[in-house]
Amino acid sequence: MANPARNKNRNKLSGSRKATLIVLFLVISAVAGYFLLLPAKKTGEPQHKPMLTDVKPVVPGSSTIPQTGMTKPLPDVSQPLPTVQKEPPPQTVLPKTKKPGLMPGTSGRLAIIIDDMGSSIAEVRSLAAINVPLTFAIIPGLRADKEVAAYAASHNFETMIHVPMQSKGWPTIRLEANGLLVSMAEDDLQEMVSGFISQFPGAVGVNNHMGSEFTEQEDKMVAVLQVLKKKNLFFIDSVTSPKSVGLRMAQKIGVKSARRNVFLDNEQKRSYILGQLNQAVRLARKNGSAIAICHPHPATIAALSAALPELAGQGVQLVPVSLLVK
Repeated sequence: MANPARNKNRNKLSGSRKATLIVLFLVISAVAGYFLLLPAKKTGEPQHKPMLTDVKPVVPGSSTIPQTGMTKPLPDVSQPLPTVQKEPPPQTVLPKTKKPGLMPGTSGRLAIIIDDMGSSIAEVRSLAAINVPLTFAIIPGLRADKEVAAYAASHNFETMIHVPMQSKGWPTIRLEANGLLVSMAEDDLQEMVSGFISQFPGAVGVNNHMGSEFTEQEDKMVAVLQVLKKKNLFFIDSVTSPKSVGLRMAQKIGVKSARRNVFLDNEQKRSYILGQLNQAVRLARKNGSAIAICHPHPATIAALSAALPELAGQGVQLVPVSLLVK
């Protein structure tokens, strides 16, 4: 038979082992649970992810980007951006230009006026081809007067109005039908001169064509010069009479003016024209400036074409006549 006391002890031992195993299992489970929860707490990761139901659906045709609870709303790009007002750049104030002085190596300035222009476009083309500064004095009423003025302007040549005036030999010596006569009233003279100026708006001055009688009359010259002053044009006295009062009266009433020093082509000979040109050069070097007048004769054009390009080597600068008035 079995011993009851031994069986009793065996049952007690089995119960103790079970209790020990249960306690050990609980301890291990607690430790394992602790370490499983530890990484989430240390890294700060969220315990759940946002639900997809937080995302708003995109509406077709809309430029709005769907928002979620995890992002900030984007700016509304459908509205125009505000215009940025830029400060205008400062304006540059250009200095006032002065009349150019003498070129280096020159001691005087020479202006050459070509009188009696307006009858032929070929004449102005030939003279312009010399490629030096010249001033063209155009007689109003000649058949090509407007064409000559337009050609000169398009090639940057200065133009004047060559106003016909009564000579001492009139009527034996021919005068243009629109010439100024000493018998005309002041109002008539001023109306005619104003008409000439309106025909040639690009002209910068006036000189007399003939006029040995007219330019000796103070009252007649004052009537003409008053119009020039009003229109801001200068006057060049061609000095067809040694008794001309043109320059003196112009200075008296405040019209910019000057006078002719040399006629280049009273004789249509090459040697004579070149001799007169040398005289003008000497005067320009001696006095600082000089004004010469000539005409579009074939001999004159040929002489000027040969001589004028070389004037710089003689110490003289060719200029438009407007630079010599004062």
